[in-house]
Amino acid sequence: MTFVLTAGLEILAGISSLVLIALGLAIVFGMMRVINLAHGEFLMLGAYSAITAVNHGINFYVAVLFIAPMVVGLIGLVVERLIIRRLYGRIVDTMLATWGLSLLFVGLVTTLFGNTTTGISSPIGAVSIGSASVSGYKFFIIAVAVLAVLLLMLLFKKTEFGLIARATMQNPAMASAVGVDPKRIYAATFALGAALAGLAGGVMAPITGIVPGIGTSFVAKAFITVIGGGASVMVGTLTASTIFGAVNQVASFLTTPVLGEVAMLLTAVMLVRLMPQGITGRFFRGSI
Repeated sequence: MTFVLTAGLEILAGISSLVLIALGLAIVFGMMRVINLAHGEFLMLGAYSAITAVNHGINFYVAVLFIAPMVVGLIGLVVERLIIRRLYGRIVDTMLATWGLSLLFVGLVTTLFGNTTTGISSPIGAVSIGSASVSGYKFFIIAVAVLAVLLLMLLFKKTEFGLIARATMQNPAMASAVGVDPKRIYAATFALGAALAGLAGGVMAPITGIVPGIGTSFVAKAFITVIGGGASVMVGTLTASTIFGAVNQVASFLTTPVLGEVAMLLTAVMLVRLMPQGITGRFFRGSI
């Protein structure tokens, strides 16, 4: 029984981590059709924001849950205004611009913080499950992922902004005709995606050694999850994260973490081969 509970917790924590990593990209790519190759660097900036705040005496939870997403959300807003806004509909140009932006962020952070591994300690100690001892921080990751998904579902389904944002992404000309400013909606949506990336980076900071170049490992996982999920932002991200996260954790437990990553990638390749439009291209059509 202890083994089952421990294994279940590890799988849930892995799925939750993947959900947090992919949510911001799912919103930017799924709703705006912007391929943001700097998504991993947004996570990295969130991690460094949380680490810097904690090192200056700010409460851990305030740093991770508020400061990290706020800082990266503001950076995302500036990036949208100065760069992304001029490139909508130009996929190759957007990819090149965000790739260059990712290199810029890595260079700036390396200059400011150096190229050494850093991190912060989790304030949550170990928890006993039967005869086993597991990290209590995994419960925090699961709770944050569940809360983020619920709040986003409420935002897009129950609020005026959510309705306007979904309508603008589907038909910006019609939205503009009824008095909506598409530019403001695009800016707010991109900033929301960046803020979610910052949140993920802050949450990952205590369990991952943070270096300026760590974004590359984050962005790969995020992209395969979003592409595997398909057109529906929320449902697609949840289903793909569940499949890929479970495969990764089980394979890592049975073999090694490296082979777990390989198993997740192979699963993603097979899924896209069988479902070119993603999971929600075949199932859950019409869902958010």
